[in-house]
Amino acid sequence: MLDTAPLQDAYRALLDAAATVANAEDPNPAPPDGEWNADQILAHVSLISAATIAAVAGVAAGANTTYDNRIALDAWTIEQTIAHAGGSAGLRDRISGQAAALCALAGGAALSDAELSTPAPARLLSNGTLLVDQPMALRDIVNGLAEAELPGHTKQLLALLSDRARAEATR
Repeated sequence: MLDTAPLQDAYRALLDAAATVANAEDPNPAPPDGEWNADQILAHVSLISAATIAAVAGVAAGANTTYDNRIALDAWTIEQTIAHAGGSAGLRDRISGQAAALCALAGGAALSDAELSTPAPARLLSNGTLLVDQPMALRDIVNGLAEAELPGHTKQLLALLSDRARAEATR
């Protein structure tokens, strides 16, 4: 069984940061050149979460699975996800539900230790740089979400705040 407490904590921190940005004086602060705005970050996280749920569910169903984040980097797909969710509040609700589903699947009795050790062909990119192109154990994919992906996007969201708002948010 996988300890999903770190994953739950990472999702909670991300959603808290997203709410802080949404409630800031400037509800949609402009990102630095080449960076995403808050809704684009949340859409990306939603797509990554969905891909992770699909990989976990695939292994639980006995299917061969892969893990590839390229669709979560596609600008058109990100904008469609924002539109389908209805914007920031809908994205936060969607991510909250995805977090609950992923934690239930990965941390409950749905998967054995052997299934969590199942290698899945993985391809992960970030800012046009190939980070991973090799099989990864399912548990490592889920743990990577908790340890790197979600905290990175939490920082990215908080960076959208003014210095004053960021100081208040981190108290």
